[in-house]
Amino acid sequence: MRELDHEETTPSETTFVPNLLELIGRAFGDAVEHSRPQPSTGRAQLEDLIQALPAAIYTTDAAGRITFYNEAAAELWGCHPELGKSEFCGSWKLYWPDGRPMPHGQCPMALALKEQRVVRGIEAIAERPDGTLVHFVPYPTPLYDASGALIGAVNMLIDISDRKRADGHAEQLASIVESSYDAIVSKDLNSIITSWNRGAELLFGYTAEEVIGKSVTLLIPPDRMDEEPEILARIRRGERVDPYDTVRRRKDGSQIDISLTVSPLKDADGRIIGASKIARDITDRKRAQEQQKLLVNEMKHRIKNSLATIQAIATQTLNQHAKDRDALIARLHALDRAHDLLTSETWEKAPLRAIVTRALEPFQEHLNERITINGPADLWLDSTKSVAVAMALHELATNAVKYGALSNGGGRVSIAWERQFQANRVKLVWQESGGPEVSPPKQKGFGSHLIERAFGGQLGGSELVFSPEGLSCTLEVGL
Repeated sequence: MRELDHEETTPSETTFVPNLLELIGRAFGDAVEHSRPQPSTGRAQLEDLIQALPAAIYTTDAAGRITFYNEAAAELWGCHPELGKSEFCGSWKLYWPDGRPMPHGQCPMALALKEQRVVRGIEAIAERPDGTLVHFVPYPTPLYDASGALIGAVNMLIDISDRKRADGHAEQLASIVESSYDAIVSKDLNSIITSWNRGAELLFGYTAEEVIGKSVTLLIPPDRMDEEPEILARIRRGERVDPYDTVRRRKDGSQIDISLTVSPLKDADGRIIGASKIARDITDRKRAQEQQKLLVNEMKHRIKNSLATIQAIATQTLNQHAKDRDALIARLHALDRAHDLLTSETWEKAPLRAIVTRALEPFQEHLNERITINGPADLWLDSTKSVAVAMALHELATNAVKYGALSNGGGRVSIAWERQFQANRVKLVWQESGGPEVSPPKQKGFGSHLIERAFGGQLGGSELVFSPEGLSCTLEVGL
């Protein structure tokens, strides 16, 4: 507790006590009023009462020297000023709300004493010795003795830092929303539009005045009206609707492709009161996808025609050599399947699991029973590597059927892959077991040459091991 210089009650004190309590009573209500002491109450009792209050309160004499402060004030200032010497305010430094320094002699308390009037409606910033800034609102009020002479002032400081931070965040968010090119709209649980940013005006053609208070269904084409009840049901359950492609209607009646995200809006108590919608124009993306689809289909058609021509030439040329002809045609079919997979995706890349599965289609009778596949599904290879892996697997499977683990009734093949993060590559292992005893070939066949050449250099690496227990092939492919 901070005390004044004298414990005795003076004539001016009897006036100071009710005046101060009257100010506190106005600030804190009847709880303090009911505890109003008689004029004979000592200053120590008064100080005990003020120390118990959570509000920052301090007093000065008529010259502005601080004569008392409670611990709440010291906590706000971040220091304990020296009684009888510190003037007007106990803070280390003061600033105006715009950041300009505020001399202590120009602070609201100094103004209240100088002009002998109550000062309200001013905000200030106190800097603590540790550099922390505290936004506060002061309530300085002059105090007078029984004769009307100024004897000092009392000040109550309200910390509004949390409110300022919240206001700042709200202003920042509002600025982001308003300047966004995306349409950002809010609605209540009855689908009534409650806010509408500039991006929504540009996207849909309506001004905020034209749509706020109206149903959001004016943007939904008749054939998509079933979307809104489903969205509201999910919002009421507190669910977020992840981005999905849909169509909406502009003011002029034209339709536009958009990507739409919907999230619940909650009040201060956490109750769901509506939803926010973010709509993004995807017209250009849709147009590009259509163009890409046309180009890929044309490319697919031309590749198939080319492969069909090569197949016809091979059939005629190798008519007397059925074994060579069938092998060449099988390889052309493997190449065709690899290109089919690429064109069904983006042409640029394909998922590794799909590459493996498609390459083994001609050997479908052995899948799951004698051929097992295991590896992560989220690995993709570009077009060159996709074709190389598909062709290598075709050669390995063909060899296994003719000479290896799939040439008898009990052999098995395991295909597994894993990502090697440090090297940023995928390691794929083909392992045969249970087949005829394997010995190294006297000369390399087409498959061995294909694998060694395809996975040499920048594409990756390969290793063929002709172990008696079964052939194994390791492919390492860069991602």
